[in-house]
Parts: sequence; structure tokens; C-alpha cells
Amino acid sequence: MANEYILEMHGITKEFPGVRALDNVDFKVKRGEIHCLVGENGSGKSTLMKILSGFYPYGEYEGTIVFEGKEQRFKNVHDSQNVGISTIYQELAVVPELTVYENIFLGHEIKKGRFIDWNETIVKAKEILKTLRPDLDPSVKVKDLGVGLQQIVEIAKALSKNVKLLILDEPTSSLNEDDSENLLRIIRELKQRGITSILISHKLKEVIEVADTISILRDGKMVARLEDRSQFTEANIVRYMVGREIEDIYPKRKKREFGEKIFEIKNWKAYDISLNRYVVKNASMYVRKGEIVGIAGLMGAGRTELALSLFGNPKGYIVEGEMFFDGKKVHFESPTHAIKEGFAYLSEDRKGTGLILDFDVKTNITLAGLKQLKKGFFVNENEEIVIAENFKNSLRIKTPSIEQKVMNLSGGNQQKVAIAKWLFVKPKLLILDEPTRGIDVGAKYEIYTLMNRLVEEEGMSIIMISSELPEVLGMSDRVYVMAGGKIVGELDRDEATQEKIMHMAVDY
Repeated sequence: MANEYILEMHGITKEFPGVRALDNVDFKVKRGEIHCLVGENGSGKSTLMKILSGFYPYGEYEGTIVFEGKEQRFKNVHDSQNVGISTIYQELAVVPELTVYENIFLGHEIKKGRFIDWNETIVKAKEILKTLRPDLDPSVKVKDLGVGLQQIVEIAKALSKNVKLLILDEPTSSLNEDDSENLLRIIRELKQRGITSILISHKLKEVIEVADTISILRDGKMVARLEDRSQFTEANIVRYMVGREIEDIYPKRKKREFGEKIFEIKNWKAYDISLNRYVVKNASMYVRKGEIVGIAGLMGAGRTELALSLFGNPKGYIVEGEMFFDGKKVHFESPTHAIKEGFAYLSEDRKGTGLILDFDVKTNITLAGLKQLKKGFFVNENEEIVIAENFKNSLRIKTPSIEQKVMNLSGGNQQKVAIAKWLFVKPKLLILDEPTRGIDVGAKYEIYTLMNRLVEEEGMSIIMISSELPEVLGMSDRVYVMAGGKIVGELDRDEATQEKIMHMAVDY
């Protein structure tokens, strides 16, 4: 059929200083299908989509783009949008202070003469939302919506521009299970309306559930195109993604005895003044030396709030209760104080608070422990280079150089830099908040292996907060379940199941 493919990309090659991101890639998408694009971080997925969306304009890459039978030479994002291609990125492009309807038509407002016709804008916004989320009030400010509803606003914005091809880059990475299911339902419904979707996702279960075709990139090359559903298995996809078999996504753990309690809280509370309510209520828990303790719960359960209240309270909560760390009763007055005592926290938001994206790899790694490198009034730059190179090699951070800006690294490699920053200060207790969010299965395996090494060989203790229940179950020695700001249950590794955790999380 001459018109079978809505998109054909041929011989796409893109180079950055020191690295070939895409190497002669061919990529074809059938009209009206859900086409999933997968690969490890750094495999070239986002780069390929940025070329398609016009972010990297014609002339900055080699190869051709044919859309709806015509060769396209996009000079910018507007050119791709004008032919019907829209992209929804992980970092949403909504304006928080504007209403839903203002966001939907931002940049292509409905006008009557020289003025915006707000009445017609609201009517049209309601029409679009009716097919996506009928109960969403278009007059609500976007800042008052959860991430799941903000995603829907982004899709509504694309539909308002008569989208033909919708690109979704990790759309469910920060959503809970209900919002993720809702989004996948919407993508299926868009397919019924003839809209083609390209879905980039590290969640292979989602990929297998919705894909009509799966394309797999590895190291900038297209290594597989799967169209037969019998090939849609996690093991098969992973083998293509990483070029090797990963027998068990969660590395084997040694059976071992744990040491004494390194950390404990009793009746811990945290009151958020801005929200005028308690975000943590009467929490009691402990961690032993060499133990990985998981904290599970639904969105809004208070897991991150608990972590922040413990780590020197950077949010300025009013805290109550007792904390014991490394054999003594403590009260951390600031994150700096907590770090000094051997306590570290890896933020769930690596781009917002975990890293300084405009700084290089070397500076980000040594930032939390610069005092260790001071020689008089100056930083010992030679020692800093040695330390950064050691972490680059031991954590297998893919970067042309430790002088590379962190913003130019893939998500998985950014996460490794964030982990290296905390390993440099040699903490006794490390809180990992969503440590594998938005990274691929190969990078996840490396981080899991590192976690095991830290507790088994170096005697570190880890608290891991995760929204992915298989991850909590696969990596934790014990699990605490949070709901409504409370710790509502505790389970040993042998008795913990997804069903038990979910019952605790919803039945508190």
C-alpha cells in the first residue's frame, strides 16, 4: 500500500562533540498505529524524536524525513507542528499560572478581529476535554492539577492543533498507576480516531500492552523492529536493548545478618505551614546497618515529605518526635548538618534539585564534599579530577569527558552522576528517592547492583522510596507502607507481596 506509512525517516545520522548519537537510522511508522520506541538511556531515542519535531533543524543532521508522502525540512518546532506533529516531553510545557483553556490554546488563540474570543476558547476547550476527561474544569489553573491531569492538558493542546502524529516521551514516568492506566486508555482512544502515536517508555509492561510495533535502538543504531506480538516479551526486548541477556532484573542478594540499628525515629511528625496540615503523622521506623529498607505507598502518601523532614528539613516543616542516628539522639538543623553526620538524600527530582545541569560532570560529583578537597583557600583540582574519573569508571557513566555538562547526558547517566555525588561524601545512611525513575532497564540493573554492593561490601544502609512495587519487592530487606502521611504497615522481605502492600496503602 503506497500510503501505508505516515512517517519514514531514512539514514538519520546526528553527531555531537565526541559522540555519534545516531548512526544511519531508518525508522518507519504506519498510519494509525501505536508505535513504541525503546532503548537504553543514551541509545538515541530522544535525539531521533528531536530531529522529527524540528528541535534539531534541517542541516544539523544527515538523512531525510518523509511525512505523509512529502519530504520535510523542518527549520524549527513550529514547522513540524504546522504539518501535524506534536511532542509531549517528560518535562511538561504547561504554564502553571494560566487556566486549562488558556494553556490549550496558548500560541494559537481563537480570535474575533484583533481580540481573543474567550467564550469560544472555553467552548472549544470543553469539546476537546469531553473526549479526554469530561470532569476536568477548563477554568481551573494548571498549577492546581496533579501531573496526570497536566498530561491530559498537554494532549488537549496537541488535539487543538489538529495533530496527526503524537510523540509521547516517557509520559507515565512520574504518574501513579491509576493515572498511567488512564493515559494509556486515552492513547488507545486516539488510535480509534485515526491519530498515530509514537510512545517512548522504559516501562516494558506498558509497551507490551499497547504497542502495535516496537522499534529498538542501541548505541545510536536501529537494531530491531518487532511487529509480531509473539516477540513482545520483556526478555526479548531487553536482549535487543542491552545486547545481552539479563536473566533477572533484580540481581541476586546474599542472605546475611544485619548489624545494629543505625537509624530510628519515634512518633515523627512534620507540619507543612504552606499547606496548613501535617504531611507526616506519628511515623516510627528503624534501619539496621547493611539493610535496604523500602518505603512504598501511593502518590501523596508522604514518602518524600518524610525523607525531606529527616534530611535537615530543607522545606522548613515544623517537626516533632525523636530521631536517633549512629548511636545518639540527633536533630539536624540543615542538610549540611545531616551530610556532616553521615546522612545523604538522593532527590526524586534529579533535574530540579539533584543536579546543577549547567555544570560539568566533575563539579556535580564533588559538589557535596568540596571541603574534603580544599587545600588552604583553594580546591585541589588535580584530586578533584582523579575522584571524578574514578566515579566515571566505577559507575560506568557514559560521557565523552568529565568536563561535559550534565544537561547533555542521558537520564540514566545523569542519575549515576547524582549517586556519585552522594557516594563521594561516604554516607552511613543513604535515602534514594525514586532512584530509577525514567531510566532504562540496563541502567536500572547497574544501580541495583551498586545498591547491593554498598550494603554488602561497604556496610552502608539504604532507605529506598519507590512507586514501582516490583522494585520495592525485588530490592528491599523490609518494607514500610505509607498512606495519608502515616506508616500503616511493615513487612519482611519473605512476606511482602504487591497485594499486601496495596491493601495497606488503600485501606488505612
